[in-house]
Amino acid sequence: MKAAQFSQYGGPEVLQIVDLPDPHPGPGQVRIAVRAVGISATDPKLRDGTLNFGAQLPQTTGGDVAGVVDEIGEGVTDVAVGDRVFGVADHHSGAAELALLTYRARIPRSLGFVDAAALPVALETATRSLDQLGVTDGTTVFINGASGGIGSTAVQLAVARGARVIGAAGTANQDFLAGLGAEPVIYGDGMVERVRALAPDGVNVALDVAGNGILPQLIDLTGSAANVVTLADFEGAKEHGVHFSNGFADGNAFHALADIRDLIEAGRFWLPVERTLPLADIAEAHRLSERGRVRGRLVLVVN
Repeated sequence: MKAAQFSQYGGPEVLQIVDLPDPHPGPGQVRIAVRAVGISATDPKLRDGTLNFGAQLPQTTGGDVAGVVDEIGEGVTDVAVGDRVFGVADHHSGAAELALLTYRARIPRSLGFVDAAALPVALETATRSLDQLGVTDGTTVFINGASGGIGSTAVQLAVARGARVIGAAGTANQDFLAGLGAEPVIYGDGMVERVRALAPDGVNVALDVAGNGILPQLIDLTGSAANVVTLADFEGAKEHGVHFSNGFADGNAFHALADIRDLIEAGRFWLPVERTLPLADIAEAHRLSERGRVRGRLVLVVN
């Protein structure tokens, strides 16, 4: 099978399309013929070595996938050969013609492969962080970095829980956030004051998706480091006593893959795909992701 791989850490240019042996599912796994692969913010960090969870070079890449089940492992009863599914590729090996999945769900009827491939990591990460913050009906939550894939997912999930959501983004994304159900504020000097003007009675909790050094302000805004979770500022979290949410250490929330179906079918959740590219252009997809100006997700199409 064709698959994306890198044999050294570095920029997008280290990514190559290579021939690898076809994988076969073990107990609890399914194999899919991959149709689409979402690019997450984690992918470039694994490629350049910023994040390293013990994997050895050469490494494959790609977590978010959608496709058609073509083999099932022992004990699998939730899906069958021929089902359309989406999920997270085992061993981060989804940017390929075939992938193995342990965490998966059937694709909601109204979604195609491209839209489904945009969802898994964003859904799991946003759900896990909102759970850790205890976001529920009546909570006022501030989301720093609310217009990207994870941020916009967190906005919609929090709104669906009955929370009041205030979200920070750039000027161009204010109307976008409002359309998702958030009360938008603009990044930059005076942002905390703008949040306080919207919520004079206070903000209960804050989620930092952007990782732009704002943790002290979020602690001040919510009254305690215990009321803040960051997904992007590991060093700041250590310095300020904020929880850095990590699915490897905290446990996962992959139940969100199946749970999102009702919201999607009711028209209460969507994650925009800004651009699609062929698998062969994965290096360009990584470059676009690293520029940090993507609204929603980038998705690779596998023919």
